[in-house]
Amino acid sequence: MREGNLDAFEVIKPGLLTTVQDLGRIGYQRYGVPTSGAMDQTALRAANLLLDNGEGFAGLEATADGPALRALTDVVVAIVGADMGPLVDGQPVACGTAIRIRRGKMLEFQRARRGLRAYLAVAGGIDVPVMLGSRSTCLPAAFGGFQGRAVRQGDRLPLGFVGHQPQAVSGRRLPSGWLEPIGEVLTVRVVLGLQEDRFTPDGIRAFLSELYRFTPQMDRMGARLQGPPIAHRSSADIVSDSTPLGAVQVAADGQPMILLADHQTTGGYTKIAVLVQEDVFRLGQAVPGQIVRFRHISLSEACAVRKTYHERFDALRRVWQSRPGVPDRYRLRLGAGSYRVGVEDGSATYRVSVEGVKRESDDAEQQ
Repeated sequence: MREGNLDAFEVIKPGLLTTVQDLGRIGYQRYGVPTSGAMDQTALRAANLLLDNGEGFAGLEATADGPALRALTDVVVAIVGADMGPLVDGQPVACGTAIRIRRGKMLEFQRARRGLRAYLAVAGGIDVPVMLGSRSTCLPAAFGGFQGRAVRQGDRLPLGFVGHQPQAVSGRRLPSGWLEPIGEVLTVRVVLGLQEDRFTPDGIRAFLSELYRFTPQMDRMGARLQGPPIAHRSSADIVSDSTPLGAVQVAADGQPMILLADHQTTGGYTKIAVLVQEDVFRLGQAVPGQIVRFRHISLSEACAVRKTYHERFDALRRVWQSRPGVPDRYRLRLGAGSYRVGVEDGSATYRVSVEGVKRESDDAEQQ
């Protein structure tokens, strides 16, 4: 990935838990390797798209209380997800916006005011070694990402494609309302299974009608919930089998657990349901005390939800392809004159119109 020898940031303060993540390590669960990846992949994908990065470029995932980073070169970044009140040299900057940061400037995150995880994407990505097809940090096995761990003070995060510095996207914003904050009660959609038959009708009814609350026992592996018990027909134990992302396990106490990004690949508790992926990513922003309601949908409905989810990203790309980040107004200097001009994107040059007179220029100076 790397073309050059530049570092993007030096870690001045690591924050509570800041790791390098991409979209995960796919295809290795059969060997006991968790997928890992960003807990809120929606936020990371959107941050990368803001910068014209590939959606799977590696970025930083900051949890609850974010890091402080010093820019070691001029960079363009985007911050999406939890509101951690980001500052550049003490001045507030907007989330969901492509921001240019000059070398030597300090980017600081504060404690999350809404949500739990913020994602920092850098134009060109963060360049750490690819391990089993991914740059994600797998904390349970201590590999991948930056030396298999959360970042520490003094770490220097290498920049990916050094030549990939899209200054034109600076100032580009996510459309208003594109990422909706979690409300007081979060409804998540589930498909029943894989051991639905191991629960009583009353247990299934409770699961789909009662409210459950996130306990403080939550991390990147999973989250325990508390609420009315979900009754089993007999034992909660099964012969260990595969555990997909978003599976809802129910132990003997009748309380549900949702498996998240670093979840184990097999497990011996009954699974009453599996969340749709989009809602798993929304849970990446949930905090202890968050109230959750489970809503049953069919498999065909889940497939339609997945299709709609990816179509949202297709639509976002089209918005920025049809309205590139390049401003449509420039200041053009011709001799002693200075003119404000409109710009049309041509195949090799900019075609500009100056007071109704067509001129060709390769040297329009951005205003």
